[in-house]
Amino acid sequence: MSYREYYEAWLNNSYFDDEFKKELKSISQDEKEIEDRFFKDLEFGTGGMRGVIGAGRNRMNKYVIRKASQGFANYLMGENTGGLSVVIAHDSRRMSPEFSLETALVMAANGIKAYIFDSLRTTPELSYAVRHLGASGGVVVTASHNPPEYNGYKIYGEDGCQLVPEKADKVVDEVSSIQDYSTIKHMSEQEAREKDLLVVLGDDQDTAYVEMIKTHIKRDLDQSIKSDLKIVYSPLHGTGARAVERVLRERDTQVSFQLRNRWCLIVSFNTTTAKSRRARCL
Repeated sequence: MSYREYYEAWLNNSYFDDEFKKELKSISQDEKEIEDRFFKDLEFGTGGMRGVIGAGRNRMNKYVIRKASQGFANYLMGENTGGLSVVIAHDSRRMSPEFSLETALVMAANGIKAYIFDSLRTTPELSYAVRHLGASGGVVVTASHNPPEYNGYKIYGEDGCQLVPEKADKVVDEVSSIQDYSTIKHMSEQEAREKDLLVVLGDDQDTAYVEMIKTHIKRDLDQSIKSDLKIVYSPLHGTGARAVERVLRERDTQVSFQLRNRWCLIVSFNTTTAKSRRARCL
């Protein structure tokens, strides 16, 4: 199929919702934009995928997230038997919470318990949570250092690390084999909760992670820190503020954080400036 045929097919596919189709209709007179959105599927590589947020097969949207999640679920079910679970975390980017939930609901529909954090968390905490909870794998919705119009999807194995190439290739094959979006399994949030297939992680998981970190901080380092030491810290639009402040405060160090709105992380951020119209406060 040509990119134009894919575009028309998506416009006329009842699987995609009206809001999604409205965005597609808005580019009906922009041939270059249609081509860019539909000339290929958004590439799912060794570490996952990333791309510009928007409607189309070459964009990051909830349907592409569902496809990636179904492929990952198929891989996990093919490699394991029974008792599967996945931990899902996300950063402060636009649509990260929504994409995180979509991932969880696909997993739940496949009978895989989804542990999802109540708000943004760091990738290291995701890695720890996978091991701590004995999960089969993990997902982080993030696009790292990419521009603000991007988002991404990274997968992790049962050891909390990104999959080695031979395993990642199997996931890529599973994702690529899905051609009909209507075959992707999906469950409502209410049903997933009722069936105990969607579990929200919060302070208890944070505490376990922080306690682990504190065991790796040398005591003599604490003794060398004076009580009047002041630390200037910025998460750079990232997710580190929560863990960094808590660890330092709980290691018996008198630390004064000099960070304006220290619990606010930028959502619609610009990676080259500190300006933003919106912020999410933890």
